[in-house]
Amino acid sequence: MPVLMSKSIKLWAAGLVCLAFPVHADPLPMPSGPVVLTITGNLGVTNSDGSAIFDVEMLRSLGETDIVTDTNWTSGIHTFTGARLLDILARVEADGTTVNATAINDYSVEIPVSDASETSPIIAYALDGKPMPRREKGPLWVIYPYASSSKFQTEVIYSRSIWQLDRMSIK
Repeated sequence: MPVLMSKSIKLWAAGLVCLAFPVHADPLPMPSGPVVLTITGNLGVTNSDGSAIFDVEMLRSLGETDIVTDTNWTSGIHTFTGARLLDILARVEADGTTVNATAINDYSVEIPVSDASETSPIIAYALDGKPMPRREKGPLWVIYPYASSSKFQTEVIYSRSIWQLDRMSIK
């Protein structure tokens, strides 16, 4: 026996289906500059053989966020500029609970996806308005707002603050 539904119930049900199975975001363009970040793993949006590759301009296009803070590795207060981890994960439709972040020298840390919020961390690509060269912990550095709260001044958070970041894998 067929089930009859009103138009409003059909629209409501269609909305639930869209929430359960989100439509993929716009295709991720190819970088026009040097690749600084490669993301692999459980991704819904890619642009290169199952991975998502970014240049600095692509990261900038996600929205720039500044964190003004001191760090254990620099002297004084500095302004770090970058893209929020939250926005990067959303752009590639990451589906996982852990970000395995790896540096150029293969040093690796795990960052829980739950760390990604409106305020932190950012994947910084500029320090005091200038690109960060490799000799100065660049080109990318995971930065939390350390000075804003004691919750960011722990060994766990410091250990997640990987510099010379060039790869992330979503698990």
